[in-house]
Amino acid sequence: MARADDTLGGDTQGANQEANAGKDGTVSVTVGGVVFDRSKNGTGNSAGALTSSTSWTPPPCWYAPKYTPEQLQKTLEPTWEAGSTGYQWDAEQRDRYVNGKPYKDFNKDKTGEGYFWDSYVDEDFPPGWDSCEEPAFWVDQGDPPPANVENAVTPKILADLAYAEIRVPGTKVTLAPAAATKVNLPTWSWLDAADFKPVSVTASVPVIGITATATAVPQSLRIEPGTKDAVTYPASGVCEINNDRIGEPYAKGKADQTPPCGVRYLRSSGNGTYPLQATVTWKIDWTGSGGAGGNLPDGSFGATQDVVVHEIQAVNR
Repeated sequence: MARADDTLGGDTQGANQEANAGKDGTVSVTVGGVVFDRSKNGTGNSAGALTSSTSWTPPPCWYAPKYTPEQLQKTLEPTWEAGSTGYQWDAEQRDRYVNGKPYKDFNKDKTGEGYFWDSYVDEDFPPGWDSCEEPAFWVDQGDPPPANVENAVTPKILADLAYAEIRVPGTKVTLAPAAATKVNLPTWSWLDAADFKPVSVTASVPVIGITATATAVPQSLRIEPGTKDAVTYPASGVCEINNDRIGEPYAKGKADQTPPCGVRYLRSSGNGTYPLQATVTWKIDWTGSGGAGGNLPDGSFGATQDVVVHEIQAVNR
């Protein structure tokens, strides 16, 4: 879905989010001049966004192609005619885009050879959302944006934006025993390999032919039992991925073995439960146009589940 004023060179752009949902529920949308393909993202009600392992955050605003010469003219001239922005601002804008300082007549002589780029804002308005203050500027088709303009879209900026759109599967672990465990009984923990796999989001700007894909690959699971009266396996509580699996499903005959991933509670939960926290760490890398690529900060996503721990009852005769 795209409004007439949201098309640029025949491709959808625009500041508002529009979406087309396929039969499988996947969505490819346009947000702020950037098209996101989420068809390989994590799904389900428990899927969620990653929390970066560092202070890194995605760009709160960015610059991307927004106007053809005629579109910029149709945007600015009604504003000037209304006089709502003040004589000085209007005069400066006319000088910039009409009088050749630096653009003459909205660069109409270069129609079809490039676009005016302008700022877009993350719709959640995070800190710094208003920091993209550059006026609309021209970029010739095929040329990179000016190096001094921070957050003008490049494959790396697209990778950052794609990272923010990644959703990973829920982290509820399977436990054995399942319904309730016993004091001092090793409880096995693992994640379902069928649901636990890499996910990715691709971001692109079709009108200038650049793209980037951010991919999240599961690395490890941290188990926090929810009480100090417990022992984890391994002792660090971090279960590394092994053969595309984290943890190992319990099988009959393993009751006396130490689980490769799990927990042993030392005290009953009484009439309540222990809040076991399971957090998965995901490694993020990206690839983009022109062979670009690299690593982004690890991300994590966790969930809490209640665990019932009973005392082992003994019968004296």
